[in-house]
Amino acid sequence: MISTLLSQLNGPDGDSTPRLAYGADYNPEQWPREVWEEDVRLMREAGVNLVSVGIFSWARIQPAQDEWDFGWLDEVMDLLHAGGIGVDLATATASPPPWLTTAHPEILPVTASGETVWPGARQHWRPTSPVFRTHALRLVRTMAERYADHPALVAWHVSNELGCHNIYDFSDDAARAFRDWLRDRYTTLDALNHAWGTAFWSQRYSDWEQILPPRLTASHPNPTQQLDFKRFSSDALKEYLRAERDVLREVTPDVPVTTNFMVMGGTKGMNYPDWAGEIDFVSNDHYVHPGPQDRDELSFSANLTSGIADGRPWFLMEHSTSAVNWQPVNVAKRPGDLARDSLLHVAHGADAVCFFQWRQSAAGAEKYHSAMVPHAGADSEVFRAVAGLGRSLQALAPVAGSEREPARVGIVYDWESWWASEQDSHPTALLDYRQEALDWYSALLSLGVRADVVTTTADLDRYDVLIAPVLHVIPAPLAKELTRYVESGGHLVTTYFSGVVDENDHVWLGGHPGALRDLLGIRIEEFGPLLDGDSVDLDGGGTGTLWTDRITVTDPTVEVLAGYRTGAYAGLPAVTRRAVGGGSAAYVSTRLGADGLAGLLPRLLGPAGVHSELPDGARGSVEQTVRRGPGGRFLFLVNRTDETVPLTGLAGEVLLGTADAEGGLVLGPRDVAVLRQPAT
Repeated sequence: MISTLLSQLNGPDGDSTPRLAYGADYNPEQWPREVWEEDVRLMREAGVNLVSVGIFSWARIQPAQDEWDFGWLDEVMDLLHAGGIGVDLATATASPPPWLTTAHPEILPVTASGETVWPGARQHWRPTSPVFRTHALRLVRTMAERYADHPALVAWHVSNELGCHNIYDFSDDAARAFRDWLRDRYTTLDALNHAWGTAFWSQRYSDWEQILPPRLTASHPNPTQQLDFKRFSSDALKEYLRAERDVLREVTPDVPVTTNFMVMGGTKGMNYPDWAGEIDFVSNDHYVHPGPQDRDELSFSANLTSGIADGRPWFLMEHSTSAVNWQPVNVAKRPGDLARDSLLHVAHGADAVCFFQWRQSAAGAEKYHSAMVPHAGADSEVFRAVAGLGRSLQALAPVAGSEREPARVGIVYDWESWWASEQDSHPTALLDYRQEALDWYSALLSLGVRADVVTTTADLDRYDVLIAPVLHVIPAPLAKELTRYVESGGHLVTTYFSGVVDENDHVWLGGHPGALRDLLGIRIEEFGPLLDGDSVDLDGGGTGTLWTDRITVTDPTVEVLAGYRTGAYAGLPAVTRRAVGGGSAAYVSTRLGADGLAGLLPRLLGPAGVHSELPDGARGSVEQTVRRGPGGRFLFLVNRTDETVPLTGLAGEVLLGTADAEGGLVLGPRDVAVLRQPAT
C-alpha cells in the first residue's frame, strides 16, 4: 500500500510516479489563519508533499461532548490539497480534552503505587477504559465519515506514539482486563499457578478475582506476573489500535492505516514486532540521544524498524531537524547532521522522511523543540538545510518502493528477552539488553560488515551468521529452531544470560545456558556477575565487564577461542565455539563492549566467510546499506566520521554524492552518497 500512497503525492511536474514522501507534523491550530497560506507556500519551496494533521486536535475538533468544529480543519485540508500536499490525517485521540476528563475522571491512568495520573500533559487515558474507548471511537468514526472522500487524505494516523506515557496502567479497569487476558492465556487457575510458580511465597490463587496487576509490593513482585503484565499491557494497546483501525477500515477501506512506533532508546513496553501485522505499513519516530554511539544507535533503530517491517519499506514519521526539548541538555545538530540523519533512515528502508514539526511552537511544552521552520523563520540555516534535503529526496525518487537487501549477518532482537532479562532479583541489576545488542552492531559497523537487526520470527535461514545477544527467554520451539539452523550450516553466536528461562520465566534445569547447553557443548553451574567498575582480562586481548561465567566444556569438539587471564575464573574458558557439521555455535561469556567485540568478531565471522564489502580505506569510516527493487540496486554510503573519505572501485550511477576527477566518490564529513546499480 505504500506504493499506492506515494503515487498520490504530486511531484514537481504533477505526475503520479511514486516518490519518497517528505514532510512533518503540521499543527495549524497553534497559529492564526493568516499563517496557513504562508505555510503551504514554504512547504512547496522545501519540497514537502506529506503532512500529518490533527494529532493533538481533539479539544479543537470537539469542544464539548455534543459540539463539533470542523470548519478550520476543512479549510486546512482544502489548502493543503490545493498546494499539492497529501494529508496523513490523525484520529486526534492521543490526548482527551478537558471536558471528557472532567466528566469522566475514571478514564485517568493509575500508577503502581495508586496515584492518579492527572490531565495537564498528554496521553492521560487508560488503554482498557471502556468509557474512553466509547468517546474515542465516536470521534474516529465522525472524522472518517467527514473526510472519507477528501482528495487530500492519503493515510490514517491512529492516535500518536501509543504507550509513550500510558503503557502501564494499574487501575481497576486494567485489573479486570488483565484477569480476562490471563483466562484467555491459561484457561485454568491450575495452569496459571504453575506458570507463575505460586507455590513460592504462598501466592497460590484459588479465584480469578484474587489476581491483580503487579502493584506496589513489600518486596519483589512475582517475576512471571511481571512478565505477563508486560505482555498484557502491550496487547491492551494493540487491541485499542485494532479498535480504531477497524472503524477506519469500515468507513474508508481504501485508505491505508498506520500508527507511529517509537523504536529508539529505552522505549521497550510495546512489542512492536507483534503489532506490525495490525497496520498497513510500519511507521516510526526516532530522536538522537547524544553520546559516543549516537549515530550507531540511530542506524540500529532504523535497521530494527526495517526488521519489524520484514524488510519492506516503512515511514519515518518523526525526527528532529535540530535540538529536542526533553533531554537534560538539548544539543543542536551540526551542519550536515540533518541530512545524514534523515538519509540514514532512508538507507534502512524509510520511504518517508518527516519531522516533528513543521513550524516551531511559540508556546507550550515543546516550544524549544526544533522544527522545519524554526523560531528564526525561513531565513535560517535550518530551513535552508530542510530545503536542501527536499532536493536530495527528489533525486532519490527511484529508491521509492525498494526493499532491504538481506545482509549475511543478522542480529536477533527479542522483546520478551528484553523484558525478562532486566527484571529485578536477578544476578545483576546492571544488565542493559539493548546496549549489548548495540555494542555488537557498532562492532560490525567498525569492521565495515553489513548486518540486519531482526526478530525471532524472521526467516533465520537468510543469514549465514546469527548473533543473539542475551537471548534470555528461549521456549522449546525456539531452541529447536536454533539447533536446526546450526545443524543446517548456520553459524550462531550468543552470549551470557542466554537460554536461561522458558516462556514462563522458569529456569531450564540441569545447568546453564539451559535451552542451548547441548548445542553449545558447555555447562555453567554458577554465574559470576561483576561489581560495577570491576573487570577481567582475556588472554589474547580484550577486557570483560558486567558478567563472567564459570564454563565447563562438555563436548570434546568445543574450541576455546579465548580464556580468562584474570578474575575468579582465571584459566577457564571465556569464549567458546562448537563446530556442528557445516555450522557452529559460539558463546561469549562476558561483556566486551564494542571495541572488544570488534577484536573478536573476525574469528567468529571467519567460519562463514563473512567480511567487509567496503574498500579498505572506508572500513570503520563508512556505513554501507543496500536496497533493491525493480528500479535497481541502491547502494547507500554514509560517512560516520567528521573527515573526508575517498571511495574507489564502486560502480553505478550516482544519484546522490560527489565524484572526484578520476570518477571515484568523495564523501565529505557526515555526507551520504547513493549509487544505483543494475537490478540482480
